[in-house]
Amino acid sequence: MGFVHPIYEGLLKETGVDLNDRGNVHANDIDYKTNIDNIFVAGDMRRGQSLVVWAIREGRQVAHSVDKFLMGQTKLPR
Repeated sequence: MGFVHPIYEGLLKETGVDLNDRGNVHANDIDYKTNIDNIFVAGDMRRGQSLVVWAIREGRQVAHSVDKFLMGQTKLPR
């Protein structure tokens, strides 16, 4: 059947992050923040099963957002 959605038991259930209508963790594609402070998400966890090129792209973008969040600025490419 392949990847359907994230595993909810454990960290996701404990943190209370919002899920979208497809059962993936809800976060936007601007800064990848979830509804919980200091929790970011990208790749299959946010988008669902997708091509590896999307995961690489989102990994870089979320790294940019996290660096900016932690340091107040970033030199990482978006």
